[in-house]
Amino acid sequence: MFDKSTWIRLPRNVVVGHGVIDEVGEAVADLVVSGRPLVVTSPTPNRVAGDRVRAQFDDPATVTIESASFAAVERVIDAAEGEDVAFLVGLGGGKAIDAAKMASHRLGCGFVSVPTAASHDGIVSGRSSIPEGDTRHSVAADPPLAVVADTELLADAPWELTTAGCADIISNYTAVQDWQLAHRLKNVEYSEYAGALSQMTAEMLVDNAGSVKQGLEESAWVVVKALVSSGVAMSIAGSSRPASGAEHLISHQLDRLAPDAALHGHQVGVGSLVTAYLHEGETGQWRDVRDALGRIGAPTTAAELGVDDETFVEAFTTAHAIRDRYTILGNGVSEDAAIEACTVTGVI
Repeated sequence: MFDKSTWIRLPRNVVVGHGVIDEVGEAVADLVVSGRPLVVTSPTPNRVAGDRVRAQFDDPATVTIESASFAAVERVIDAAEGEDVAFLVGLGGGKAIDAAKMASHRLGCGFVSVPTAASHDGIVSGRSSIPEGDTRHSVAADPPLAVVADTELLADAPWELTTAGCADIISNYTAVQDWQLAHRLKNVEYSEYAGALSQMTAEMLVDNAGSVKQGLEESAWVVVKALVSSGVAMSIAGSSRPASGAEHLISHQLDRLAPDAALHGHQVGVGSLVTAYLHEGETGQWRDVRDALGRIGAPTTAAELGVDDETFVEAFTTAHAIRDRYTILGNGVSEDAAIEACTVTGVI
């Protein structure tokens, strides 16, 4: 008897384009959401766009956080309860949006995502990434009710944040390969739709990497649409599988071994090179991935990440122990195999 079911939560409104920061209020009104909002932001986004967002609401409250942490999430929850707010607006990059996302999930209220940097697919996904000590926790949460992404603001953000977002999307290529492998070998449930959407998004950026240019607003348009597609794929799958495989495990281990050495997106981009090699061998498509990363100006080597070769190899050989998720790393890659993969791909 067929008894399979699923519950897919997606943003109701996704508004992308030039000057749409001034349409946050309209996007919220269309949701039939009322009451006082709490704007969750960090210092730079607050300075850049805080007043423009607050001007669209009656009596908005604001909480400014310095980092994405469990302590910051508690600050947001305390502020929301103390100010008697109805919903949250996450304004900024990963810090503000991840904190707002987790806090809204805990509070049982909705939140609106207003990214000021296209640095990762968390702007629309149903997961929060919160660091704690030398560990980064990926926590399930509800996706935003709406996403308002102003390409003018995104194009003005530091270029390294945009290249990190691109690399994060490109790494979906190996994440989907890992998901398919886990399906074949471990009978992990696989969604053809979510997998195809995630892979198509990665291939779109690989094929169009040469057109992603610094200061070009159209590039911000391409990148943010890819980030939205990646987040939607995760919502369809009900997990982070479409966008998180062995390359993310390597990045998480790098966070432990070399804290704050590089941006998350850059780390997973380099991780995707060596994991693509493990999947496909020397003649595989890792060269296309490397070329695409190079064209957008993202790192392709351990040195460009600010990590020495020994540390990267250590992360590579120990990343399988990060979490119980089957990937091409299996029960671990030997040091010799890791060095070979890193050498052939030029990572070290």
